[in-house]
Amino acid sequence: MSLYNVFDVAGSAMSAQNMRLNVTASNLANANSVSSSAGETYRARHPVFAAHMQEAMSGRPGRESLLRQDSSVGVRVQGIVEDQKPLVVEYSPNHPMADDEGYIYKPNVNVMEEMANMMSASRNYQTNVQVADATKQLLTRTLRMGQQG
Repeated sequence: MSLYNVFDVAGSAMSAQNMRLNVTASNLANANSVSSSAGETYRARHPVFAAHMQEAMSGRPGRESLLRQDSSVGVRVQGIVEDQKPLVVEYSPNHPMADDEGYIYKPNVNVMEEMANMMSASRNYQTNVQVADATKQLLTRTLRMGQQG
């Protein structure tokens, strides 16, 4: 594995965590929104990550043995799924968004879970920045060794 592959892997992880932060921000922004029907109510969303196994194995003879030797595999966002937890239905007949029966619908966003997701994504992003920075330092030191000798 080349040291340059580390940049690709760390970059894919930073991109995935960036998507995770965007989805979390969307969930938090809509956490207190209200609707008059279940169909129009915002539902929490979550990114689904998958390994870049196809790219790591494509176009190479003896793919599985090479995959073991070149063990760097990045990550990609496979999609965004809606949370299937039930919406919050609240009886509030005086609310301007209430339906004919007096109910309002609130998103199924759990703010505490979203805050935990945000902190996890932030830490993961920072860790990958540190990996890229450490790799850059190693490459720089390697180049300097060639200049001194």
